[in-house]
Amino acid sequence: MIRFGLRLALATGREAIVRLVIISAAMAVGVGLLLATIAGIHAVGSQNQRYAWLNSGLVGETAGPKAADPMWWLLRDDYTRGARMARLDVASTGPDAPVPPGIPRLPGPGEFYASPALSERLRTTTAAELGDRFPGREIGTIGGAALPSPDSLMIIIGHSPDELSQQPDAVQVSSILTTDPADCSRCVIGIGANGISLVLSVVAGALLVPLLILMGTATRLAAARREQRFAAMRLVGATPRQISVISAVESTVSAVAGTIAGIGVFFALRPALAAIPFTGERFFAGDLSLGLVDVVLVVLGVPLGAAVVARLALRRVQISPLGVTRRVTPRPPRAWRLVVLAAGIVEMGYFVGHRPETTNGQIMAYMCGFVLIMIGLVAAGPWLTLVGSRVLAGRARHAAALIAGRRLADNPQAGFRAVSGVMLALFVTSVATGVITTIVAERGSPRSGSVMSSALTQTFWSEEGEGPPASAIPPGLASVPGVQSVHPIYANPKHEPSDPNWYPGMIVCADLVRTPEFGRCPDGVEVAATWPNLMGPRRDSDEAPVLPAAPMAAAAARQQPLLSVIVATDGSSAAIDQARTVLEAAFPDRRFPATVSEFESDFRQTLVQWQRLADVVIIGSLAIAGCSLAVSVAGGLTERKRPFSMLRLTGVPLGLLRRVVALESAVPLLFVAVLAIGMGFVAAQLFLTSQMDYTLHAPGAAYYVAVAAGLIASLAIIASTLPLLRRITGPETARNE
Repeated sequence: MIRFGLRLALATGREAIVRLVIISAAMAVGVGLLLATIAGIHAVGSQNQRYAWLNSGLVGETAGPKAADPMWWLLRDDYTRGARMARLDVASTGPDAPVPPGIPRLPGPGEFYASPALSERLRTTTAAELGDRFPGREIGTIGGAALPSPDSLMIIIGHSPDELSQQPDAVQVSSILTTDPADCSRCVIGIGANGISLVLSVVAGALLVPLLILMGTATRLAAARREQRFAAMRLVGATPRQISVISAVESTVSAVAGTIAGIGVFFALRPALAAIPFTGERFFAGDLSLGLVDVVLVVLGVPLGAAVVARLALRRVQISPLGVTRRVTPRPPRAWRLVVLAAGIVEMGYFVGHRPETTNGQIMAYMCGFVLIMIGLVAAGPWLTLVGSRVLAGRARHAAALIAGRRLADNPQAGFRAVSGVMLALFVTSVATGVITTIVAERGSPRSGSVMSSALTQTFWSEEGEGPPASAIPPGLASVPGVQSVHPIYANPKHEPSDPNWYPGMIVCADLVRTPEFGRCPDGVEVAATWPNLMGPRRDSDEAPVLPAAPMAAAAARQQPLLSVIVATDGSSAAIDQARTVLEAAFPDRRFPATVSEFESDFRQTLVQWQRLADVVIIGSLAIAGCSLAVSVAGGLTERKRPFSMLRLTGVPLGLLRRVVALESAVPLLFVAVLAIGMGFVAAQLFLTSQMDYTLHAPGAAYYVAVAAGLIASLAIIASTLPLLRRITGPETARNE
């Protein structure tokens, strides 16, 4: 039977080969996306692991063997051309000091190692913008074992112990931390366990169900034709067991071919996938790896699943050899199918006001709700298709609409099956877009392009000791090309942080006049009270505020130590970086200066990660849905070629048949699209209210463009199959059938 099944699958004419190719291609897309999802999850973990060593010195004493000679360690953030850079200053206290990964030895005084990306910038950027910040010479590059991404900007600078030990934030490190940030509750650099769990749950939950639909749709291709052939075999004496073996062999052949092709597609696209900044930074190609267990599960699971689906599809033939010819109209779906959908909404609604306290509890609650709603959409889809078919038939004004409505009402399950993948894709798109749009609207998008965002701020905080005098401001700072003005902010001698009207800084009004965009003083006031960055915790408007008066004369204010220095620039990267280099040379033991946009880079990075996650899920789900739709529509045409051929013999024009096919696919598509989008926004609102106490904000134009593009692409896929009608519905088809 196995040999006979192989012959039926491979050597029974062009139809069998075409069916095999289509199923294999669809399975290859599904397997390729599944492997890419698994590899992407591994890549996030691998990238996160290489953040581990940077937490040395930030989490206190680490477990494991300690080196005999500790080293001095000072990790700070710096920026170049708006990109974040990790700067590590080290000093060895002896020959047995620990060595970070990626370098052969600790750099000595006047030496440094740079990451390949930073080394390239040092070669292509003027010294005044970047190179003058780093004392000494480059003695090598940092290896990939220490770099989270090929784009990582990182430098390790050597000093003498006497020099570095005088830095306020320097600490001694006796071992290099190797604990994954996902398993380290005290780690401050990298993606924590909560973030990893979020990535795992969102990606898996959003893509797994559409992938299963695609694979199930592919294995059911030409199911009706195969049922007829197997029923004929039963009539001539084939046993149910033999039919099961033949069916399993046919399905397994296409599944195996698709699985092998999918593995090849994944490895061919892996370099391109690695270039996608999923977490905000590119991956190394090797990070997109697959474990042996992953490959075994996919290689064995996909063909096994295909065989099971084929077995279930032939249950009518197993009952009786006449099961196919004795078909009756299936019972119409009932409204009870909405119960599962309602249960998902109720489940998520319950957690509004009852949010689980633990992260794992939250992930379980919300993912169960999302998955339950997706299952509910699939369950409710046939009933909604039935409603749409009755509306179409009841309002029909021409034969095509009446025929399409009656055919959909006869078997709404089959009509919905073709568009189920698109429905889930629209649901996922609506949820992802609604959540991201609301978070950005509530928290505010990172500032850029304004006068405040182009101002460089050098701060001197109280825990670092009293700030320097105003005379310490380098005289050449104001002459840097692109620098418009330099504003000293003086420390308020009165320390009253509990007073809501107290400000930590003061600015002389005569200095503020040079840059009125920063604000203005009340009339007749010499000194105004302000914040270290001139705007406080956040100022969303570019309108210049009126600063409150400070009870001090200008001469007395100038005698106070500096709280900060504000450097107004023209916003160009060259001006900002050159001014930064001058400030770092003047104040090497202070926190490095940065603009408002750079200070907010962590928030921007978080938004980027969320947006990349949403983009991957949206694009992946739409791609899967498109493949499912194409396979389903093409398969439906093949299965219905006999009745369509008979209609053509009775004089029905080909154009009418094309309109029937278009309406049979378009009506369920549009009906379920409305349901999916609505449920997506409802799920997003429930999640935002429960988790963040936010109200859903309307998405921007990009969302509507994406939805419109998805629907137009779906309609284009349907239209692309219409030319097949001429070839498969001729008189010879009716005669051969």
